[in-house]
Amino acid sequence: MDILIAGVGGQGIILASRALAAAAVAAGLPVRTAETIGMAQREGSVVSHVRLGVQEAGPLIPAGSAAILLALEPAEGCRHLRYLQPGGRALVAIDPVVPVMAALGKSPYPLAEILSYLQSNLAGCHCLAALDLARQAGSPRTLNLVMLGALTNLGLPFPADLLLAQALKLLPARVHTMNRRAFELGRSSGGAKK
Repeated sequence: MDILIAGVGGQGIILASRALAAAAVAAGLPVRTAETIGMAQREGSVVSHVRLGVQEAGPLIPAGSAAILLALEPAEGCRHLRYLQPGGRALVAIDPVVPVMAALGKSPYPLAEILSYLQSNLAGCHCLAALDLARQAGSPRTLNLVMLGALTNLGLPFPADLLLAQALKLLPARVHTMNRRAFELGRSSGGAKK
């Protein structure tokens, strides 16, 4: 199963991919990962390729091969649709990280059109108010755990509890309760909000 995780710097995409990889290893599955990091410290594009059960292939997911696109930012989700295989599914956080030029009014960020495009052109697109759930868990920084929790509803080859345990190993103990809550909120969301 190939999973492409897309978003911007600061959203915890690398942690999410490492948690997925660690859960796969703990479940006895081979895994390959690779990251493409733009200006991550300045909210630039970050993409992580996670290939579960792959032994003989490279770490980069070819276009048209991903079973799942996990997008923590809507425009990044739209930008990376080409990686999905026919019939692939996308889980998209609906809250944008507006680029500086758009915030200054120099370029548009048409959020409604982006979400409409995703839902109109991808039958398997689930949009989630993940930032609201992260805030409900205690911090916007738990967005990645909300999305991982929601991802468990899309048929991962290992149990949700294993993924959560591996994610928590990557985080300081002082934030475990909040991140556990975020994961469970994502998981109970059903992974979908149309």
